[in-house]
Amino acid sequence: MRVIQILTVLGYAFCFVGFVLSGSERGSFEDFNVTELEIETQKEGLLSFLENDAAAVSPSLLKPLMVPLTLIYGAASKGAVCLDGTLPGYHLHRGRGSGANSWLIQLEGGGWCNTVRSCVYRKTTRRGSSKFMEKLIPFTGILSSKAEENPDFFNWNRVKLRYCDGASFNGDGRDEAAQLNFRGQRIWLAAMEELMSKGMQKANQALLSGCSAGGLASILHCDEFRDLFPRTTKVKCLSDAGLFLDVVDVSGGRTLRNMYGGVVHLQGVQKNLPNTCTNHLDPTSCFFPQNLIANVKTPLFILNAAYDAWQLQESLAPRSADPRGYWNNCKLNHARCSSSQIYFLQGFRNQMLNAVRDFSRSRQNGLFINSCFAHCQSERQDTWFADNSPLIANKKEAVGLELRVGKQTFVSCDV
Repeated sequence: MRVIQILTVLGYAFCFVGFVLSGSERGSFEDFNVTELEIETQKEGLLSFLENDAAAVSPSLLKPLMVPLTLIYGAASKGAVCLDGTLPGYHLHRGRGSGANSWLIQLEGGGWCNTVRSCVYRKTTRRGSSKFMEKLIPFTGILSSKAEENPDFFNWNRVKLRYCDGASFNGDGRDEAAQLNFRGQRIWLAAMEELMSKGMQKANQALLSGCSAGGLASILHCDEFRDLFPRTTKVKCLSDAGLFLDVVDVSGGRTLRNMYGGVVHLQGVQKNLPNTCTNHLDPTSCFFPQNLIANVKTPLFILNAAYDAWQLQESLAPRSADPRGYWNNCKLNHARCSSSQIYFLQGFRNQMLNAVRDFSRSRQNGLFINSCFAHCQSERQDTWFADNSPLIANKKEAVGLELRVGKQTFVSCDV
């Protein structure tokens, strides 16, 4: 049995039994060489907790590697600017040894803005302006430089591309009256050009990854990333917590679809969506990964929680769909969910499984879907590689997971 070098994950507070699906015994990473919702302050806090604040959780991360911000000074001439017109940026830590010619690009997440009002607010934060970005950020999880924390990628060239456009690096437009720049696609192109000039063009293997909105972006840009390199370069993609579903919320509405519709039309996303989707579906539908993944030609690995914590909070049971707060206790403590709420959540899980069923049959693709309440599991050290990571068939593998064709492998999520 071949081993996929993608490491297991742990939920935050409460986990159901989960499972792993794989498109083939070969897996999608095994052959790498491994020696609006309106943007409000409280939602910024939720996103930070779910995506970024790993250092405060694990004692081993009291002194994580801190990597400085680099602005892309040639970006302005290409119109590749953040919402407020400032320069985009990234954090790069150079590879060494056997990883000197291997590159990992991590696309930052952070939601979207779907109205002029929410985008105007966003440009006063780090998610819309490099003026407010941290000058140093910790590299943890998949970005860690420590072999014991990140055995597969610790010595690669590791890059975190900052997210400051609000449309998963995919928009292209401008609102003159509000002085908003929707330049996500141009930021993506300018960043790739910059990194190629920094040595990425010599990569013998490259991985495009992303978390949350960045996970969606890694799907949208996966084939573009592949096209940057010669065919001799091994190129693959990883989407973490990017499988946002077009589903009905607890009120019978479609909160996320309505928000995505605003993002697509406000930011000019439709012109950058793949023709393989827009030839038969409307642009908003083509911003949902479930309608994109089957046509991605590059090997793609999907890492997602079947009970995605962000989707529960902001898509399935947002305040707008639950004004009386019936879901509040369930969202705060999943052990307090009623039987009817658990039934609803299990329906969401089943829709996720149905969305990836055809995708999972491809021999080049792979999936790791656990049934934990979690979101963004590759960037947090405690959910990326820890002593109490989930067990596969009652065995803990130090270097990876065994995945079988067409077979469910059950996962025990430790609390």
